[in-house]
Amino acid sequence: MSARRTGSGGLLQTLRGPNGEGVLALIIIVLVVVMAILSPAFFDVRTLFSILRSVIVPLIFALAVLLIIISGGIDVSFAAIAVFAGYTTVFLLTQGSLDPGLIVIMLLAIVIGAALGAVNGIVIARFRLPTLIVTLGTQGIFKGVLLAYVGSRYIAEIPDSLASLSTAYIISIESAKAYLHVLVIPAALLAVGMWALLTRTMFGRGVYAIGGDAESARRAGIPVMRYQVMLYMLAGMLAATGGIFYVILNRNADPQVLVGDELDIIAAVVLGGASIFGGRGSVLGTVLGVFLVQLINNSLLLLGVPTAWQRTAVGLLLVIGVGVQAISARRQAKRVKANDEAIDIDAKEVAS
Repeated sequence: MSARRTGSGGLLQTLRGPNGEGVLALIIIVLVVVMAILSPAFFDVRTLFSILRSVIVPLIFALAVLLIIISGGIDVSFAAIAVFAGYTTVFLLTQGSLDPGLIVIMLLAIVIGAALGAVNGIVIARFRLPTLIVTLGTQGIFKGVLLAYVGSRYIAEIPDSLASLSTAYIISIESAKAYLHVLVIPAALLAVGMWALLTRTMFGRGVYAIGGDAESARRAGIPVMRYQVMLYMLAGMLAATGGIFYVILNRNADPQVLVGDELDIIAAVVLGGASIFGGRGSVLGTVLGVFLVQLINNSLLLLGVPTAWQRTAVGLLLVIGVGVQAISARRQAKRVKANDEAIDIDAKEVAS
């Protein structure tokens, strides 16, 4: 009897996943089924391609946020870095009437993103300041510098190499007016690359170790300060990539966008199983979390729910996700304490 229970419990744990990925996948399936019943238009290829398109930029941002959350921090400056890198790159090129090609444009934006991310990393690692406070401050600084010293006007004419990519599709179904954008491919490749970085490299193991206990990681020989700077630089590079992709998908450069939408991204990462306390998280869970948030936004939009209520739903999910993590952490702490007490009692009995 007990063996059967243990076996079934093990199977359930396997299906659930180490970070609750199985539960999240089940919620997504249920949501899709419910929406297909409520709105038949939801369950067609056009809606599917539209959701995949809407996931591209948030997924790249979420990968950046995942890195920081696993390391035990919070980054709210990624959107400001994205718009700074994307807009500045396009602004400089249009001012000089230049179009050096997609690769050079991407590299320029990524360099800008890495530099801004390094500012976060150096301040946090050198002075050991709270990550939320630092990134909240740099968010305002980056946005202010962009508007005051780079530009504040809307740019409708972007370089041809970017404009041509805005209408590049992998699949195009004219009869259904359904188009799957080509940027789905690099977004997926970035997710696979992040998975490999976190699970197959010493750097990835170091990130988890820092999130679990930075002081213990330091004693174990992990260069915590260097890793933190590298983390924020990498997050800045991902944010810049997302910023350029946003420019491509919308076929314009606007310095007034993205900042203010950080809630959706952080909620997606937390719902994907990343612990707000650090040391835990997965790329698969993050991908599922992004899909869940985008599904909710699209579902509420199809049902005619006002945008304000969409933000309310996402905020509620974030609170629930953090609440569940806090309860789980307390239960784990109680179990550890109970085990320690049991060991102490056994030791005393043996001694007596």
